Amino acid sequence: MVEINLKTPLNESSVRALNIGDQVILSGRIFTARDMIHKYLCEIESVTMPFDITGGVLYHCGPIVREINGKYTVISSGPTTSERLEMYEARMIKRFGLRAIIGKGGMGSDTLSALRDFGCVYLQTISGAGVYLSNRVKEVLDVWKLAEFGESEAMWLFEVFDFPAIVTMDSKGNSLHKDILAYSTKQRDEIFSNI
Repeated sequence: MVEINLKTPLNESSVRALNIGDQVILSGRIFTARDMIHKYLCEIESVTMPFDITGGVLYHCGPIVREINGKYTVISSGPTTSERLEMYEARMIKRFGLRAIIGKGGMGSDTLSALRDFGCVYLQTISGAGVYLSNRVKEVLDVWKLAEFGESEAMWLFEVFDFPAIVTMDSKGNSLHKDILAYSTKQRDEIFSNI
């Protein structure tokens, strides 16, 4: 496994050089987006945001955030299941030129095609480690749609450092999730054929 340090914003050539199995240590700006933000951005024609997400790194995360002394502090920021955003992700990648999606569990064939077509990767981060990952958030830079969507569904802009992830879907059309499913299915079939 290769360990690669990346600093956002990511460019297409550095993303296209990544392969499934590469360990990524990410630093820089990333933004969160869950169901409501995805739906909103895919349904609205034009949008004005307080920060630019073009070419960015989207994190499937509904963080627990507290305002302390007028400043936001992240208490927990673990990944949420990505598959339920499959219906939106290819459009998000195309519309905003996203370079990386961070989440858990992988995504489907439409997203995999968009990763290949537009130069993006899917990064799996540590599930069940929300507090650890919140310690990788150096600062909350901004938030959008907090009043309208609530804390977990708002879009948060984080400055992160040494944020760990593994490339599990690359821009070459490879998917570790798909490979594991195929291998597991083959193993299951072999086991059952001997019963």
